[in-house]
Amino acid sequence: MAYNEHLADRVRRRLSEQKAHFEEKKMMGGLCFMVDDKMCVGIVKDDLMARVGEDLQVQNKDRVGCRPMDFTGRPMKGYVFVSPEGVDNQDDLEHWVDLCLQFNPLAKSSKKKK
Repeated sequence: MAYNEHLADRVRRRLSEQKAHFEEKKMMGGLCFMVDDKMCVGIVKDDLMARVGEDLQVQNKDRVGCRPMDFTGRPMKGYVFVSPEGVDNQDDLEHWVDLCLQFNPLAKSSKKKK
C-alpha cells in the first residue's frame, strides 16, 4: 500500500459532499485529487497533502499534525502535509479538504497547453 486507502475514501466522500468534480491520479508515490485540472489535495503514505496557498498555510501552520511539505529538502510554498493525528477527527479532515477547495480557484494549473 503506497497510500492510506481509508483516508483516500474519506477525502473522496468529502469532495463529493462539496460537489467538487475531481479526478484521481497516482503520483509522487501516492494519490492526488485534481479539481479543475489542478492538484488540490492528496495522500502520501498516511499523510494528507493539502494545497492551501501561502496565506492559508501561514494561518494554519499551528494546527495539529501540520508541517511544511518537503520532498527535496526545500519546503514547497503553499503546500502542507498533515499527519494522521491532524485528520483522524472528521471535522479536522473536512477543515483541510475545504481549505484546499477554497484555494483551488486561485491555484495555477500546471497542465501543458497543446
